[in-house]
Amino acid sequence: MNQKLNLFFQGARDIIPLLVAAAPFGVVYGALAQANGLSVFATLGMSLFVFAGSSQFVAATLIGAGAAVPIIILTVFVVNLRHMLYAVSLMPIVSKIPQKLRALMGFLLTDEAYATLSSRLVHEPKFPNFHIYYLGAGFGMYATWQCCTILGIILGQEIPDLTKWGLDIAMVVAFVGIVVPILKNKAQWACAITAFFAALVTHSWPHQSGLLISSLVAIAVGVLLSKNKNEAGDHE
Repeated sequence: MNQKLNLFFQGARDIIPLLVAAAPFGVVYGALAQANGLSVFATLGMSLFVFAGSSQFVAATLIGAGAAVPIIILTVFVVNLRHMLYAVSLMPIVSKIPQKLRALMGFLLTDEAYATLSSRLVHEPKFPNFHIYYLGAGFGMYATWQCCTILGIILGQEIPDLTKWGLDIAMVVAFVGIVVPILKNKAQWACAITAFFAALVTHSWPHQSGLLISSLVAIAVGVLLSKNKNEAGDHE
């Protein structure tokens, strides 16, 4: 039991550098959601039950802009597609874990938790009780996100211009730190580069529609190159 508890806290400790980068983003979300008309309970409820940082940010912005519900749902879905890729990559090692525990792991699946576990698995592929370590990282992120949301709600009420301070740049830096180390082939690099330039071109599009289009174009490029690579390998 002590060994598993130590492993849990080890996961919570290893995710701390990413929590530091994510914290300002959580504060901005709390303030932004308030500024866009969400109630305190709706703002906090989204963090408690949805727990998807970038999607919460996008949803709050779209709600404030008066976007149609289908647009909000579709955009959030596309933004969260990367979590499906994370889940698929973890399937081979979680197949023997009880389904209820896998459901909990799925709920706690974030960029930060995935990056922390992936980094550990690179150095220790046969990592025993990896799910305990993952849960430590996941709950560390969950607790931090709730605290930051509450802080954002409080500060947003006291400092009206908080969302204009540019605190969310910390999350951009964190995403770069997460994504770049795991880009290992041409398809992945092409996907990332396409997303970057497409986002620049569509940045001013209304209702965050540029984010939706950029994501779809980048995913299409990545899938196409991966398919071509697999077909080329089959012909060799």
